[in-house]
Amino acid sequence: MENIKQLAIIGSTASGKTSLAVKVAKQLHAYILSLDSLSIYKEIDIVSAKPSKEEQDGVQHFGIGCIYPNEDFDVTTFIKLYNEVVTKCLKENKNLVIVGGTGFYLKMLIEGVSELPKISEKSKKETREYLLDLPKAYKLLQSLDPEYMSKIESNDAYRIEKALNIYFESKMIPSEYFSNNPPIPTIKSPLPIYQIEWDRDILRKRIAERSKMMIEDGLIDEICMLEQKYTRKPNCMKAIGIKETLAYLDGVYSKEVMIEKITTNTARLAKRQKTFNNSQFDNVVKGSVEELENILLS
Repeated sequence: MENIKQLAIIGSTASGKTSLAVKVAKQLHAYILSLDSLSIYKEIDIVSAKPSKEEQDGVQHFGIGCIYPNEDFDVTTFIKLYNEVVTKCLKENKNLVIVGGTGFYLKMLIEGVSELPKISEKSKKETREYLLDLPKAYKLLQSLDPEYMSKIESNDAYRIEKALNIYFESKMIPSEYFSNNPPIPTIKSPLPIYQIEWDRDILRKRIAERSKMMIEDGLIDEICMLEQKYTRKPNCMKAIGIKETLAYLDGVYSKEVMIEKITTNTARLAKRQKTFNNSQFDNVVKGSVEELENILLS
């Protein structure tokens, strides 16, 4: 990895990351890896604000349209994808620009994740039996490992299932397992990080404009297609922009209220993204799109 240059561009949703990343990638002779929890899905195009072929402007993007909405993924998917892209960069003499609003995935690339044990069918069966009564499963884990479970909500079925699998397979409580299997960083060399900053009110206006543009581009038809094809069961069907549109289709919201709800919930997401990025990454270069463009392209 010492043979390629890489950097990350982060920022809130609707902050202009894609456009800046494309300009930087062209100058750096780089590919782009998208770290976005919704753009990774095929067929979720409008609501994810996935960059179009025109917006990608000839720069090869990875992490976009990789899996179908009814397929599961987690941070390990992005780690595997990152390793594949780095291998391709090395082979093709390219650099790498990492860009996205899901800062958690970038944090995991830098800090690493613990390798999980291979779960046997016997352990999976035990886990499934406990999950039939989620409160009971949570109480069991809480009694065994109160420290670890203090970070997990009692209705978080996904993380409870993961904890049960670890316990039944390794015969260790999660805290002990993770202590014995510390995370291994994926990105080991220093990674320059650039964060786009916007005034909150201006960013909300940008978000409102984008919400209206999504409707004009066919958001409602896209969500109808997704619901018909995949039902409402997949986790991605609970994403901002999708859940509000489904409520509109159910007659809960008018179109005007739906747009306002999407705008408000997206603005709240942007605030959470900014708070996370500010608290999790050190030595970050912050500035407006124009300021960062001057720094990165000079």
